[in-house]
Amino acid sequence: MMPLHGALAASMEEEQSLVDRATLTVRDMFSTATANSKVTRYLAQSRGVIVCPSVFRMSIAFGGGGGGCVFLTRDAHGSWSDPAFYRMSSANFGLQLGMQDVEVMLFVMTDQGVQSLLDSQFKLSADVGTSFASSGSGLESGTAGEHNTSIKGVQKSKGLFAGAALGGSKMRVNSAANRAYYNQIVGPEDIVVSMRVNNSGADPLRSALTEVLTTAQSRPDKNGQATTGTTAAPVAQEPTAVAPSGSVSSQSLPPQ
Repeated sequence: MMPLHGALAASMEEEQSLVDRATLTVRDMFSTATANSKVTRYLAQSRGVIVCPSVFRMSIAFGGGGGGCVFLTRDAHGSWSDPAFYRMSSANFGLQLGMQDVEVMLFVMTDQGVQSLLDSQFKLSADVGTSFASSGSGLESGTAGEHNTSIKGVQKSKGLFAGAALGGSKMRVNSAANRAYYNQIVGPEDIVVSMRVNNSGADPLRSALTEVLTTAQSRPDKNGQATTGTTAAPVAQEPTAVAPSGSVSSQSLPPQ
């Protein structure tokens, strides 16, 4: 029994580390967000979020990568659930060269999107209403503002990677991590829908999601505008335009 107990404790430490890094990612993504930033509007309107603190890619000719993620939903009163654990994985064939470490946040905008993620495996692609954005300059606005988009996302990259894309990546439930973190057999629905389990180690992450939205909505944009409350106006479709440096802009994912 002692070796088993030690293994469970080590596993819980690993999952807590992922939750802690997810908290830092949330704060990093919103460190300069203003009332009119897309990430602010996405979070205000989302039914849930997925946070992947480190999706690592490294390849020459053949591409592949992956990383741990956490999925949380928000109830009708605005309270966030505890996190369910997932793994993101991808594999690409083609011109691939370099390495990249990517922070990812996915905003689940519809109940349908939440339901899709409760399955054991979910594929990110345009044909299921997913669109992506990247932080930085030189990207063009795309379909991420459309109302029928179920999942929207932003990413921050470190390093250089030719041909890198998250389109076609798969999200798989990490059942072993969920069991270790909550010390019982639970699925994503138990964690993010019925919210029948809790681990106090996730409280800072839950608080961060609330705090960054409140702070961003009270932070004026360059036009001096700010919002109040926790619900943003519906995101209108925007014309194609080159984004200024340091902003978050949107691209559509290619069908996979």
